[in-house]
Amino acid sequence: MSVDAGYLAGLTVLDLGQLHPGPYTAMLLGQLGASVIKVEKPQGDTARQLGAQTFAKYNRGKQSISLDFKREDHRDILLRLVERSDVLVEGFRPGVLARLGLDYARLARANPRLVMCSISGFGQTGPYAQRPGHDVNYLALSGYWAVPSQVRDVMGRPRLRLSDYCAAMHAALAILAAVHDARETGVGQHLDVSIHDTLTAWMAPGLDAMNGPAGADIEQLSHVMPDNDVFETADGRHLALGILEEAFWRNLCDALAPLCPELAQQRYQTRAGRLQDKRALNDRLRALFASRSLADWEAVLHGRDIPWAPVLRHDEVFDDPHVQHRAVTSLSATGRVAGFPVKFSKPLPAPSLDVPELDQHREEILARLQRPASDG
Repeated sequence: MSVDAGYLAGLTVLDLGQLHPGPYTAMLLGQLGASVIKVEKPQGDTARQLGAQTFAKYNRGKQSISLDFKREDHRDILLRLVERSDVLVEGFRPGVLARLGLDYARLARANPRLVMCSISGFGQTGPYAQRPGHDVNYLALSGYWAVPSQVRDVMGRPRLRLSDYCAAMHAALAILAAVHDARETGVGQHLDVSIHDTLTAWMAPGLDAMNGPAGADIEQLSHVMPDNDVFETADGRHLALGILEEAFWRNLCDALAPLCPELAQQRYQTRAGRLQDKRALNDRLRALFASRSLADWEAVLHGRDIPWAPVLRHDEVFDDPHVQHRAVTSLSATGRVAGFPVKFSKPLPAPSLDVPELDQHREEILARLQRPASDG
């Protein structure tokens, strides 16, 4: 295989997903070289209704065909596409495809090697399987808000569809494992990806650490450290301090000694000591950082071996010299584009920035179906 075509060249993915998790999963595979055909309902992916930029974020480089699965002739087209594909990603509520006669058993008869990945809020089985949900619901049920991230939790949680991205990354990894197995054994499988499951798996270690005896201090059990926090500066900006190792604490004390010699007290020189007196120490640091501007603190901390960072605004992130050096994003006609963020020593080809119109590639896709399946 030529890397010029991408590591997954020759892999064909049918994307029946909508909104974020399924389309993002398929886009990740596409960024690695897979050919992705987006199969949309007649009205188009719901993401199209949220604006061109929203749709573009998860659907660049795909081909689009519109099918109405209530029509037998359109179901037949899907089955013929399945014969020529390796992966099908879908995000319908559990049971919908079965009612349409398009469950995994039927698809596998068309292509025994097919890997079908069903991404739903709560999985294909279980008491919540039929419940609707979105990111905020999965965060609530997974314990995301149960684990403190700061002593006083003053910073808002990120406006990021964390659970959708979590599910998509697990789905993409599982798909690659299942495709490898299908190529070895000649038999595909059905992957049941629950958005809630994937997020709960991420949250489990932090939640388990808080399961102490009845009546225990949750704040102490959470091990939120007073020096691993976000602090407001005099000009209303914020800086993030990430002190875990003792060496970094000592370096911070050295940097701040002229301004706050009290930090050098013996009781603060171990992690256990700082944890024991966390609120008093956090208040001391909070008052200290509030006394000067962010620029002042950058001058104090610059060049020191201390894990700290300014909290950048939305209009500062892409101007950061490190972000520019790493070329994480690029600009396109429809906005900023994030490529696959892992650097390969054998570089990936430049991704396609084209965003398909609804049903744009119908004739091209149908023409391919006229050829023998072995010809693609």
